[in-house]
Amino acid sequence: MKRVLVSVTNDISTDQRVAKVCNTLVQNNFEVLLIGRKLKNSIPLIRNYKTKRFQLLFNTGFLFFAEYNLRLFCYLLFTRKDILLANDLDTLLPNYLVSKLQNKKIIFDSHELFPEIPELVHRPKVKKVWLALEGSILPNLKNNYTVCNSIASFYNDKYNTHFKTIKNLPTKKEVNKGAFSFDTHAKKIILYQGALNIGRGLELMIETMRFLENHLLVLIGDGDIHAFLKEKVSAENLNSKVVFLGKIAPTELHKVTPLANLGLSLEEDLGLNYRFALPNKIFDYIQAEVPILVSNLPEMRKVVLDHKVGEIVKHRTPKKLAIQIKQVLEKEYTTELKSAKEILTWEQQEAELIAIFHNLK
Repeated sequence: MKRVLVSVTNDISTDQRVAKVCNTLVQNNFEVLLIGRKLKNSIPLIRNYKTKRFQLLFNTGFLFFAEYNLRLFCYLLFTRKDILLANDLDTLLPNYLVSKLQNKKIIFDSHELFPEIPELVHRPKVKKVWLALEGSILPNLKNNYTVCNSIASFYNDKYNTHFKTIKNLPTKKEVNKGAFSFDTHAKKIILYQGALNIGRGLELMIETMRFLENHLLVLIGDGDIHAFLKEKVSAENLNSKVVFLGKIAPTELHKVTPLANLGLSLEEDLGLNYRFALPNKIFDYIQAEVPILVSNLPEMRKVVLDHKVGEIVKHRTPKKLAIQIKQVLEKEYTTELKSAKEILTWEQQEAELIAIFHNLK
């Protein structure tokens, strides 16, 4: 039985893509050890494979990346393994070095175009460092996959690599509705689930709530602008229209998502990373049979056009967006959603994922 060491820089608990990959590997007779970090608010883990979480002295900025990569390098070096799986560029260097030092096979799963994330748009020196790291390692990698065709094509053209596409699709689920802990009577629920970071269109959506009566915006997740968004809601006297639920474990989230009347993915075109975005929340909404409203960006637009499960944002101004939301909520998408949820599942692409692990170069 081959042992795979899987690396991430997050705390593991809410990373659904990595959890699905690990579960698929275990079901196909691989031994898995998932490595991440432990934060103050990290929730306990119950997995059918081993996990390891580092407690760090630093959890932000350069010192975090330096400490984590050093810890990860040492751990990978002295831990038994057959295959190394690096998730995203921020774990790639220690995995690559260990693969070279010990002649181990390495696989790279790129969840996004890391040097193009919005947090680096106005930090050219930091971005240059990540681009240099990417450019020095990616051309040497032979086993790669990513979340959408646009990113795969970008890397293949830029570095002459051979990225395959494994989309961040959810596992097939029956709709199982739970309940909110607050009153939602006679209100339409507009849901956003995911990271509360810049470039997600959350400020726009909060401002849009001023023009929506009997609607409730529910935000699930945490991130860099969580506190700022809360202050914005209070400053605009929208506390009765916007609810923050924080992080929710995936098992609970699956019961909450179906309660929504509309699911949002309003990413802004802040560089190539967001332009090529294909967030897993889109597919989670579809699996929960919730229609979607998405940005007019290529990968998200294609899902809506191919499967007719929602609408594409026409205007990014609060008043016009509110009008479109009302129109979307008047439409019926039940048949299209039921059809799409059968197609857009993790199980439909598991064979392609396992083929990568069985045919390493």
